[in-house]
Amino acid sequence: MNITRLLFATVAISVFSIIAGMLTCGGAFNWVYSVEPSNIWKPMDAPPSAFYFVGLFIVNTIFVMIYAVVNNAIPGKNKLIKGLVYGLGVWGLGMLPGMLSTYSFMTVAEVVIIYWLIWGLIVKPLEGLIVAAIYKN
Repeated sequence: MNITRLLFATVAISVFSIIAGMLTCGGAFNWVYSVEPSNIWKPMDAPPSAFYFVGLFIVNTIFVMIYAVVNNAIPGKNKLIKGLVYGLGVWGLGMLPGMLSTYSFMTVAEVVIIYWLIWGLIVKPLEGLIVAAIYKN
């Protein structure tokens, strides 16, 4: 496993995720968090805590490490297609069950869950694409 590429890919998708989140969840689509029930959200009067950024880095490191382990088994004609397929797989195996549980057991507006599903369907394949472009065998 190439540690330099792993760290570079992790930093790249972390920066991408932060920017995408700021532009979408914190910007263009932040209205979804005002749909009732809205009292479940923490106030966002300051940037996220250091805990969020450390957690994001750890999760993204795991995302890249798993790609590094399974990339040869991912179907696709080239590495970029493999990255998209990987991101779709993570979305399907991670986000879909998570959103089903969120919908089933938590008081979150349905529009938020639909938004998160669509957001993940776009962002996770793009993150996979970024990782595939950076992390080479």
